[in-house]
This record gives sequence, C-alpha cells and structure tokens, in this order.
Amino acid sequence: MSHLFDQINDQLKNENKKIVFPEGQDERILTAASQLGAIGIVKPVLLGSEEAIKQQADSIDVDISSCELLDPHQFQEFDKMVDAFVERRKGKVTMEQAQQALLDENYFGTMLVYMDYADGLVSGATHSTADTVRPALQIIKTKEGIKKTSGVFIMVRNEEKYVFADCAINMSPDSQDLAEIAVESANTAELFDVDPRVAMLSFSTKGSAKSEETDKVVDALELAKEKNPSLVIDGEFQFDAAFVPSVAEKKAPDAVIKGDANVFIFPSLEAGNIGYKIAQRLGEFEAVGPILQGLNKPVNDLSRGCSTEDVYNLALITARQA
Repeated sequence: MSHLFDQINDQLKNENKKIVFPEGQDERILTAASQLGAIGIVKPVLLGSEEAIKQQADSIDVDISSCELLDPHQFQEFDKMVDAFVERRKGKVTMEQAQQALLDENYFGTMLVYMDYADGLVSGATHSTADTVRPALQIIKTKEGIKKTSGVFIMVRNEEKYVFADCAINMSPDSQDLAEIAVESANTAELFDVDPRVAMLSFSTKGSAKSEETDKVVDALELAKEKNPSLVIDGEFQFDAAFVPSVAEKKAPDAVIKGDANVFIFPSLEAGNIGYKIAQRLGEFEAVGPILQGLNKPVNDLSRGCSTEDVYNLALITARQA
C-alpha cells in the first residue's frame, strides 16, 4: 500500500489542493490533518467552532497551525453562499431553509467545494454515508451523462493493483448503471496508474448460463462500448475466466480479455461488497476506499470505524481525484 501512496505523494507535489474536513473536532481528523498540513502536500480545512477545534487539538497535543479553520456561523461570505445554494437547488429550498441547511458542516463544506473555495471533501468519521453523499448529490451533482455516483475500492497487495466496483453505493444496478460504473471505474483506474482492462462479472461466461441477470450484464457491456469505444472491456465473465489466463483460454478463447483483467465490475452491490471483503481478508489485499466516482468534484466517505491512517489516505486520494 505504501507504494500506491508514494506514487500519489509524488503526483500531488506542488499542487497544494485544499481538502475540507467537516468533522473538525474528531481526534482522528485532527491528527491526520496536522500530518497532512505538516508535509505540505494538502491544505486541510477544518470546519466547526474555532475555539472548540483548538481546545480539542491542544487536549490531544496536535499541532494544527498549518490547517485553515472555518466556522459556518462566522463565515464572511455566508450570504453569498446562501444565494448560491438557493440557485443551485432551483426553487427546492427557501432562503430561510438554505440558511439553516448551511449551518450543517457537511452542507457548508460541500458548498465550499462547489464554489471553488476548496478542491474536495472528506467526511464520515462521525456521520453516516447518507449525511456525506446527500449534499454532494444535491449540490455538486453527477457529471454530464452520469445518472448515479458509485463506489470503488483500489485493491492493493505489494505491486498489484486492481479496481473493484460498485462495492459501496448502488444495490441493484440496471444495465445502464453498470455501463456507467464500468466507464467511470476505468477513468478511476487511470488516476492510479492502472491501464484499465475491464471485466463485466457474472455467474456465467459468454452465455454458459442464460437469465435476466446475465442478460443485464451483456446489455451493460454493449452500452459501455457505446459510451467509450476505445475502452478495453469484455464479458460476461465468471471471475476465474476474467483473471486466470488458462481458464480464459478454455471458457472464452475469443474474448478481448484473456484472463488479464484489472478492473472488475460486479453485477450487484451484494456481489461487490462480498467480493472485495473476501479479497481483503483471504487474499490479504489492502482495500483503499470506498472512492466515490461520477461526481463533478470529489467527495469521499469514511467509515465511522476509520483510523487516522484511513483519513490521511482518503484525503490524498481525494486530492488526486481533484
């Protein structure tokens, strides 16, 4: 894993990306932010009461002098932000509702990213995924042509790197969703120096079984090719046919993917979540993520059980996405 983050560190030198942390009083956030600020690769922006943040930092003996502190209640451009939020929500909120919403650190932080005050946001140490993702979907929104955001894991073991998706967001993606996930996951792979070879996974290889579930994957493959004709992608594959050359030769001899896939698109959240955890626990891969993709600007969600290292790493990934 260190090799992956060494690469990211090199890529981010002199970029000085600002990353917002809405949970400015959390010990893990404070510790990671102080480390990020000290090495100068990322400029952390901590949200909350300035006095409370400083007191908490002092109590755990953490130096946050390199971090920027912002209190939504004291923000000088709050009125401008309210106007921008009302405009962005297109009549779905009143001025009063906007003022109330933007006192919430996740909404406030997301607006900082939307208004180009910061480059990305990392939250979720004390908030639910919904608390982090909802403001992003309402304010930053998905890229043109993308209907839904999705969540990928970069699976890392020594020099090996693979991308697994969607393992975090969409429970029952349809063929259109799967096609979007495939194209966006290939883009994410390139960010981390993985030359994408995308496998659309199923319990069937090239028609060995036929059902609504396999038809969905076959349809997704064609849609993904339409979206990005240059993409190296094939399916439907069982995992062994996508990953083991000798199996691919027997099961799918005419496929574009010859058992050399490195981006794996699972047909459901259930499959994706189980798959990445098996690789993590039995294969001893590090699971880096979930990394949200498909948004106009990067917002990423921590687990509430995250460590300081998780916060640090996800901030670097968010800055890399920016």
